[in-house]
Amino acid sequence: MTVETVPLQFPASLDADLYRDFGREIRGVDVSKMTEDEFAEIERLLYQHDLLVFRDCDLSPEQQYALTKAFDPSSENYGHGNNKVEKSERSLLRSLLTTLPNVPQVQLIGNGLLENHEGIPNITLKHPSHRTFHRTPHLSAEDEDRGITRFYRWHMDAALYEFAPPKVTTLYGVRVPDAPTQTCRYDDGSTDELEVSLGATAFVSGRVMFDILPPELKSLAVRTRIQYAPHPFVWMSSARAKPTGLGLETEGLEVAYESLPQWEASKVQTLPMVWKNPVTNGLHLQSHPCAATQLFVDPVPETASDKTSPPHPLGTQITNLQEVRDILHEIQRPAIAPRYVYPHNWNQKDLVIFHNRGVLHSALGSFKPDQIRVFHQCNLAASDFPLGPSLEDVNRWS
Repeated sequence: MTVETVPLQFPASLDADLYRDFGREIRGVDVSKMTEDEFAEIERLLYQHDLLVFRDCDLSPEQQYALTKAFDPSSENYGHGNNKVEKSERSLLRSLLTTLPNVPQVQLIGNGLLENHEGIPNITLKHPSHRTFHRTPHLSAEDEDRGITRFYRWHMDAALYEFAPPKVTTLYGVRVPDAPTQTCRYDDGSTDELEVSLGATAFVSGRVMFDILPPELKSLAVRTRIQYAPHPFVWMSSARAKPTGLGLETEGLEVAYESLPQWEASKVQTLPMVWKNPVTNGLHLQSHPCAATQLFVDPVPETASDKTSPPHPLGTQITNLQEVRDILHEIQRPAIAPRYVYPHNWNQKDLVIFHNRGVLHSALGSFKPDQIRVFHQCNLAASDFPLGPSLEDVNRWS
């Protein structure tokens, strides 16, 4: 069977030139029973295009787990650990993820009342809402009735403590309601808006995020490592996000380290700001701005090309939380402008596989309680950590 690739249908708002290599729809493959050759081609295409869409799939949770694991055969646990999210009562994720009893690596997400689903007798799912996470003012009820929405939280799927960031995420639309058009409003002082369908998942390319930076910020990015908070989704649980969902406001609302669940310094993660694609060798800017606490900036190497006047040429450690957030926002905010966002508009039985170390994504949409939406999500704590820029990369971009 031949693997056929078809370019995605981009909205008119997207910069199709910059995104010409991003995303492909895959045809001619049954994802539930791929041959070794078919999988090898799918794996290559994923790292080349960062996001693959399969239509009208029939996929059990067991098959979804097996497919996800094939990208990292040594991985075993869900990205946040098997059966750990629901045990952490203060985690921001607890109300959003429900573990399937028979396949703990697969999570149930969605909206509305669901009965007798994969071993769960009944459950009321809640789609992520900016009302529970963003700083006020929120959208008015009138705005939401008119179809105004916001990005919830820009992120990659990762625990960022103890477990290595997953290589891929698979997201399967089990039940998708009718999806009228909504308007995502940025509400950050800009006039930015983006037309999306109800419940779309927004993606931005980490490669494009890096590529559009000016030279001085490219230099800073390739020289910087980011330290994340221990148990970051508990740490940020009382804090409030910016209206774009890109990072947190600094109001002193984070949970104090001494009040977090017991943690070990050896499990705190410090990761490069820029991650290297294992197939293309391209650089992807991958920062989870909500979870970051410190920046470690290396000096400009003596062998670097003297082309810019970069920030912190001698290197530094930045511990002031407001400064950390301001730097990350300056670097990342341009790439979530409407011209750089691909909103995937879901159909029932869509399967999306995305390169979790190469893109950021956010939920969207304002659902009513009677709008039933059912998705299965799987990502696995990786068997290794992402690689940062090589010395050659640092010399080139510094």
